[in-house]
Amino acid sequence: MHSILTRGNAILAYTLTVLASLTFCCFISTVFIDYRTKTTMDTVKVLVKNVPDYSASREKNDLGYLTFDLRTDLSHLFNWNVKQLFLYLTAEYTTSNNKLNQVVLWDKIIQRGENAVLDFKNINTKYYFWDDGNGLRGHQNITLTLSWNMIPNAGLLPNIFAHGQHSFPFPSEYTTSRV
Repeated sequence: MHSILTRGNAILAYTLTVLASLTFCCFISTVFIDYRTKTTMDTVKVLVKNVPDYSASREKNDLGYLTFDLRTDLSHLFNWNVKQLFLYLTAEYTTSNNKLNQVVLWDKIIQRGENAVLDFKNINTKYYFWDDGNGLRGHQNITLTLSWNMIPNAGLLPNIFAHGQHSFPFPSEYTTSRV
C-alpha cells in the first residue's frame, strides 16, 4: 500500500506538471505577436548649458534641456498576457570621448486598464541630460527613440523599440539664462 506521503507527493507533482504546462501554453500563445507600433515625436525647445558638475573634479559639463511632443497608441499591445508596459525615451549620440552615449530622458508605466493612447505636448524631460564633457553644444545628430518593456503574466520580458524616431541638433551657443 502507498502511504499518505507518497500519494500527496504524486498529487503535488501531477498538479505542478499541469500548471507548468498551462503556463507554457499561455506563454507560447502570445510570444509571436509583434508588439511594435508607430510613434511620432518632435522636439519643441532645445537648449544647452555649460554648468559645473557636482563631482570631485568640479569641471564644467554640458547639460541639455529639451521639451518634446509624443504621440502613439499602445492600447492594441495589451492582451491577457500583458500586465503593464514600462515606456522610456532615450537619446543616443556619439562624441569624441564615447562611441555611443545613451541617456534615458523620460519614462512612464502604463498598467492594463489605463489609457494607453499618449498625446503629450510640450513635455519636459524627467531626468537630466548630462554629457560627461562638452559633447552636446553644436552636436548635429541627437536621436530620440521610444522603447518599452512588456511585463507579461508568463514568459519573456522583451525590450521593444517603436517604429519612428526623431533626430535633432543642439544649438552651437550655450544658453546663459535660466530655463
